[in-house]
Amino acid sequence: MIQFFIDSSQFILSGALVGLLVGMTGVGGGSLMTPLLTIIFGVAPTTAVGTDLAFAALTKGFGTAAHRLHGNVRWNIVALLCIGSITTAVLSILTLKYVGPVSKDFTHLISLSIGVSVLLTAASLLFRAKILKWVQANPNYLPSGFALKLATIAVGAVIGVLVTISSIGAGAIGATLILILYPHLRAAEVAGTDIAYAVPLTALAGIGHWWLGNVHFDLLFGLLIGSVPAIWLGAKLSSTLSEKVTRMTLASTLFLVGIKLVCS
Repeated sequence: MIQFFIDSSQFILSGALVGLLVGMTGVGGGSLMTPLLTIIFGVAPTTAVGTDLAFAALTKGFGTAAHRLHGNVRWNIVALLCIGSITTAVLSILTLKYVGPVSKDFTHLISLSIGVSVLLTAASLLFRAKILKWVQANPNYLPSGFALKLATIAVGAVIGVLVTISSIGAGAIGATLILILYPHLRAAEVAGTDIAYAVPLTALAGIGHWWLGNVHFDLLFGLLIGSVPAIWLGAKLSSTLSEKVTRMTLASTLFLVGIKLVCS
């Protein structure tokens, strides 16, 4: 057991760092972990995606529990996102089973698109006050009522495909679009809601990749040892720190994620 901790020390440290960021911001699971595993540790891309999805499901489960205690989860939004994402995740897994993995070039295009959108989101966070002022002055430009519900379900459907294929999108794209559709939410509520809906999605996608033989359990265990306590700490910090600090942390994380995705 001691030898396992020594051999897995780099994965434990990586899990702790990502877990802290996920707990505080809801972002960074797939966007940081998958590139970390493939580029730095040399893990095969399919194994990195499958293992990261299993990792995300478990860590975000702990994160959801922590955010729920602090009242940061908007369950009505979670339900709508899950309606769209779980449906498309099942279809994507079946497609991967019978068609095979998507090409490397297509996966890179997905990552590039996500990276650009994440950078735009980070910029929007820095100008949140001006954006909210514009939204209040022009409420007709954003969907409301039934149209808002349909838009939220559609967002979930798109994310379900992206996450299942690349493990990227549940945090980065989810936080982006939750913020756009629901600009009145606090930063901690964006993080808590984003983490909560990602749990069933990443769990389902992770089970699907386990079915495909893409989950490395020793690697997963090492990541979890570091991430579980860190994500609890991150969730606590998101509620105790000021709104400005949490927002700046989220913006900084998104900038790092976006630059990494665009440059990878």
